[in-house]
Amino acid sequence: MAQRTYNIIFHTHTISGIIISAALYVIFFTGSISFLRDEINAWERNEPIRKDYFNQADFDGALKALSKEQDLYGRDISFSHRYFERRVGASVTQSKDSTIKDTPHKGRRGNFFYLDMDSFQKNDYASNYSLGEFFYRLHFFAQLNLVGRSGYFLAGLVAFFFLFAVVTGVIIHWKKIIQGFYVFRPKAKWKTIWTDAHIALGMIGLPYQFVFALTGAYLIIGYTIMLPPVEAIMFEGDGKKLQQAMEYDKAVEYKFDGNRLDKETNIAQFVDSILVRWPELQLNGLQVFNYGDTNMHIKVSGSPLYSEKLLGTGYLTYRVRDGKLVNQKDPYNNISYAEGAPNLLRRLHYGDFGGYGIKLVYLILGFITCFVILSGVLIWLVARKNKSVSIAKQRFNKWLVHAYMAICLSLYPITAIAFIAMKLFTTGTDPSRMTFLYKVFFWGWLAFIILFLFKRNDRYTNTVSLLLGGLLGLFVPITNGLVTGNWLWVSWSKGYSQIFVVDSFWVALSLTAFAVLMKLRKNRLNNKLMENSRKKGLKSTKSSKVQVP
Repeated sequence: MAQRTYNIIFHTHTISGIIISAALYVIFFTGSISFLRDEINAWERNEPIRKDYFNQADFDGALKALSKEQDLYGRDISFSHRYFERRVGASVTQSKDSTIKDTPHKGRRGNFFYLDMDSFQKNDYASNYSLGEFFYRLHFFAQLNLVGRSGYFLAGLVAFFFLFAVVTGVIIHWKKIIQGFYVFRPKAKWKTIWTDAHIALGMIGLPYQFVFALTGAYLIIGYTIMLPPVEAIMFEGDGKKLQQAMEYDKAVEYKFDGNRLDKETNIAQFVDSILVRWPELQLNGLQVFNYGDTNMHIKVSGSPLYSEKLLGTGYLTYRVRDGKLVNQKDPYNNISYAEGAPNLLRRLHYGDFGGYGIKLVYLILGFITCFVILSGVLIWLVARKNKSVSIAKQRFNKWLVHAYMAICLSLYPITAIAFIAMKLFTTGTDPSRMTFLYKVFFWGWLAFIILFLFKRNDRYTNTVSLLLGGLLGLFVPITNGLVTGNWLWVSWSKGYSQIFVVDSFWVALSLTAFAVLMKLRKNRLNNKLMENSRKKGLKSTKSSKVQVP
């Protein structure tokens, strides 16, 4: 490679990395926590969930409970289990019978709510808002959608530039990437230490980082930024036409007859029928078309276990009046490219295909990536501490790194505070929980950032963040035990795996933080001893050179 080309790639890698580093750190830190989204929700609400929950749900009881609030006749009703939690997404459309007085909410989205399939309690979005949902949305900046999709747009740009930084990083380190992986010089100058760590850990997480850069750019840019204009221009704003064109869903319209069905509906028999045909299928959706009408249909859908098949979805659709199977899709065969490719990218991004083993690997690699981001920033700072850079630029660079370190490292303690605050001061049905969480997290985060910027000491920022995060992290399982009685050993004995995983995660994270602090303290002591011995050696050398007259 020509030297000029190398220099161009090197500088674009550096600049792109510096521009997105703080935002990228937020994405990876909150995204890593989001791998435990379902577990966090179960922990926060104290709602453990059993295996095959949706497969065993009482849909008939749910419809009876909903019918007490409004006449369901002529409506399309759907239940979806996108996340593994007790509260499922439910929607009820406007009735197709014009003689029925409808509720003030019109249309499918207007009647969307969350339904606990054990107690049949309804929650709107605000009262159902959770820590898991918060961190999941924060990792693509959904909270910044103040003007249109500005938050999504920012996340998409960060993902694209991260993909660019990963590729250019491989190019500039290609010749020495294997050699550099085995080199670590802890007693060298700081630029060398950060460079060794950056290359070694970057190499370990390289496949992970490339996958997440690619899938993140696809999901954000492709779905949230590019798809709406395509839908508006090419399909006149009709989402169903777009889905049919992309073969995502072969939607079938079932006309409303206007005559009431003269027999009681039994949803359970249709759910059982699909499980008889595919016993290992994990159900994730149930749709009822024209409820209570003679042309009422029921569609039951699901996906295979990921241990059996990574991709594929299937469904059976029945006509209720005679129980006839009118439509079906085999989840194990005939998976189209248009269905399989997007599903594969989503599975790789969410990491939900290999149980807790994959989640643990993703968590560790996510936090390693956070370290790679910060080490890259520190390399950039140290490399510019030379005589060729003006004093003004050096001050600006130092201030910029102070800001980045304050923004990034303060995420750890404020996250622990958010967990404790939500457990202590909110209930599972509190409609103000969303506002409360925003105030605690964002105002607390801002307070930490201002404090660290006032100190202007990266060592202080790192030490305080690790110490506070570690101490507060230990209080997360303690708070849960005091409030719910589900201490670590109780959750383990009762089989509440989701609650146990969250408490264990915080204990492990705190112990790791304390171990890092002890290692840093030991290194500082060793450095002081070496510096003192070096000074003593210089003094003894000078005194030996003095000649007595």
